[in-house]
Amino acid sequence: MVSRCGSQKVIIEGRRRRSMALRRAYSTGWCLLFLLMLMLLQDSLLLCGYALYQFGVRLRRMHHHLTIEEQELLASIRKRKAELIVEIQQLKDEISEVVVQMEQVDAAVVVQDDPKVKQLIVGRKKFNMDPKKGIGYLIEHGLLQDSAEAVAQFLFAGEGLNKTAIGNYLGERHELNLQVLSHYVGMHEFADMILVQALRQFLWSFRLPGEAQKIDRMMEAFAQRYCACNQDVFTSTDTCYVLSFAVIMLNTSLHNPAVKDKPTIERFITMNRGINDGGNLPGELLTSLYESIKKEPFKIPEDDGNDLMHTFFNPDREGWLWKQGGRYKSWKRRWFILNDNCLYYFEFTTDKEPRGIIPLEGVQVREIQDRNKPNCFEIFSMDSDVIKACKTDSEGKVVEGKHTAYRMSATTVEEKDEWIKCIQASINENPFYDMLAVRKKKIQHKVTKKTSKQNAGAN
Repeated sequence: MVSRCGSQKVIIEGRRRRSMALRRAYSTGWCLLFLLMLMLLQDSLLLCGYALYQFGVRLRRMHHHLTIEEQELLASIRKRKAELIVEIQQLKDEISEVVVQMEQVDAAVVVQDDPKVKQLIVGRKKFNMDPKKGIGYLIEHGLLQDSAEAVAQFLFAGEGLNKTAIGNYLGERHELNLQVLSHYVGMHEFADMILVQALRQFLWSFRLPGEAQKIDRMMEAFAQRYCACNQDVFTSTDTCYVLSFAVIMLNTSLHNPAVKDKPTIERFITMNRGINDGGNLPGELLTSLYESIKKEPFKIPEDDGNDLMHTFFNPDREGWLWKQGGRYKSWKRRWFILNDNCLYYFEFTTDKEPRGIIPLEGVQVREIQDRNKPNCFEIFSMDSDVIKACKTDSEGKVVEGKHTAYRMSATTVEEKDEWIKCIQASINENPFYDMLAVRKKKIQHKVTKKTSKQNAGAN
């Protein structure tokens, strides 16, 4: 029995290899046939071009005997000759492209046969869906050393990695993640860079997460690294930290169409008074920062389709809720996913695209009573404006929402309370303002304490 199974495996493996060989030969044969046809067409065009050239030589000899109509014909022939030369060059380029494609096909076949390359591809995909599991997989299969520095180098290279996943991993507060963040930031070279340039480089290497605590840790690490590379620019890392946030907020205010009241350079300077250990930063520095951001906004790294898949596979919370309609106030059961400061809802759990998206910006969540449904809560606009949501209509077109509130109903009281808690944690009015306020209080406390010591010494 064992011998028979072994023989069958050998036969199956032989068939599989022959099949692969035939497919490769088939695709290679078509490529060669296409290449041969291009070469034959090139020869034909060359012959036509040469014939036209000889004809043109003879015409030039008798040009002074030609009538106006014949001269126009000669001009059209010369024009066609020039077009043929261009077409011949295009054919040469196409032939070169075919050769490159054939070489890439051969290289891809070699790569597919390498088990380590397959495991590396799988590891990257796992990281994009769940960074912790992806790192564990790569370490387990010997593709990544089990050290914070090696993980940081892997993330810094970023090949095939989702930048949202990189940002989320770097922002975690576990000891390993904090060490990786330290090494990762240390790989950036900020020497002799103005602050805006350093921020552009840093914020392009990953996507800044939405959670305030993660942002705080990452920007603290950035400030320490920038001050270490440029020791004579700021008096403390607190100054660099506060000014970095001010620049990020300025970028949002200047280039977000939803912000109507654009800050002036005078307001930007006023906002940053006293942040340099109680003193003011040079007006020239703040002016240059303002002008740089006004001229060129920060580029936010964009991910491919895996970014949306990463969102749906790593939710902060997910589950069934009843959602009230806007026009007819009817209730429909929808599958909700909460992540990345957005609430997505689907008709079915198997749907690949959401029916609607509710951004958690400028909104709040509260418990509310409804006579038709129990355990209700709603997301409402803080300034009574329309929430910047969108959904798909009956024809599949994406349309903007027109609601100032979205009302949902949970099955139990516990589910309702948990949804309210998670949504409240994800709501992002603007975490930068809160963190700036805390850091400015810290600076003011340091200045007050320093002044008190100086007064005590003078007495």
